[in-house]
Amino acid sequence: MRRLYKQIYLAIVASLLLVVLFGGMMWRFAPHPTPGQQGFELVGELVAPVLPPVDADAAVLQGFLARIHDRLKVDLALFDKDRSLVAAAGGRLPAPVGRETGGWMYGRGGPAWAIRLPDDRWLVARAGGRRWHPVLGLIAFLGSIALAVALCAYPMVRRLTQRLERLQAGVEKLGAGDLAARVNVEGRDEVAMLAASFNRAATRIEELVGSHKLLLANASHELRTPLARIRMGVELLKDGADPRRKADLERDIAEIDALIDSILLTSRLDAVTGLERCEEIDLLALAAEEAARYDGCNVDGEPVTVTGDPALLRRMIRNLIENAERHGAPPVDIEVRPEIGTRAAILTVTDHGPGIAAADRDRVFQPFYRLSGRDRGSGAGLGLTLVRQIARQHGGEACWTGTPLRPSTLRIVLPVSGPPGLKPDLHPSFRPER
Repeated sequence: MRRLYKQIYLAIVASLLLVVLFGGMMWRFAPHPTPGQQGFELVGELVAPVLPPVDADAAVLQGFLARIHDRLKVDLALFDKDRSLVAAAGGRLPAPVGRETGGWMYGRGGPAWAIRLPDDRWLVARAGGRRWHPVLGLIAFLGSIALAVALCAYPMVRRLTQRLERLQAGVEKLGAGDLAARVNVEGRDEVAMLAASFNRAATRIEELVGSHKLLLANASHELRTPLARIRMGVELLKDGADPRRKADLERDIAEIDALIDSILLTSRLDAVTGLERCEEIDLLALAAEEAARYDGCNVDGEPVTVTGDPALLRRMIRNLIENAERHGAPPVDIEVRPEIGTRAAILTVTDHGPGIAAADRDRVFQPFYRLSGRDRGSGAGLGLTLVRQIARQHGGEACWTGTPLRPSTLRIVLPVSGPPGLKPDLHPSFRPER
């Protein structure tokens, strides 16, 4: 994975390398306005022998310096041994005050070279024409550095901000109610991880909202039938209290109560990510306790300890048994055993019914799904939905694993007790699809 901080660091390093390269090219190819030390020494050697003597007229000296200035394009100034100006040609030059030997002098007009002549006079020279001010040179160099850094860093910064802008647009679309909003995952850095996390969160939100809409729509439909029966029973009770009608009313009220309880539990399991209670439970003993409440229900297997919420696991086993009794054929066989080679407990519930088609094996876990041809009065359609939710809440999975010999079999995989956060080693066909 390409980390974002590495990209930023490499962009800075590349910018610095570009600055070094650009600065070297400027130093190599930029014109230098002032000649070097050897050039001024050569000017001094050429001028000294032909320079008029000390007692020469000032006009003669001025004309001589003017001719040298015109030919060499060099500003010249001649000073006597007392550092007083004698003659000058070109720009104004500083006097070599406080010096005993020749060398560079620095003033407002730029650097100049002082040459001490054999007769103790001083000749000061500086390159003529347009002079480059040192402050302007510093500003130009710093400006070139800023420009190089800006040019080098812009592509990386723009690429990063474009992806963040697209991510922001996706978040705004999701916040505006478009639950299908997704963003493209580009790259392999932290921004790409953030985009992938957003897509997963958006998918989960869409699933939750969709399941809640489906739950409400089906709940309103499912409640109409028992409510209609209760309304009719109340009308009939006006003529006389029939014990049979009273029992039917009580059964309808119990059916509504069970449906509301299932709806609330389903919504709660969708909303939470952890268990409210967590303790070690003997899965075989729990299955035996629930099976004892039903006729024709057999339990076999080995003791296996799992960690979870006993109330939820009890509800899961109860739903499995009631589903087998309602839609299958007796007897119902329950088997509990550890999975060989993995840290998983296997709970299977088998009845002697014909089973279901392969296309329906995953659909039966959807809320309010009923197989075609089944009586709509046989359950609300939330039993197996709760079974899968409870299994996944415990880090496991629920699936239909019917075979030709045992066509009506449900299999639950749960992690056995161990360190916190331990997950069962699920076979790929048993892993949940989030």
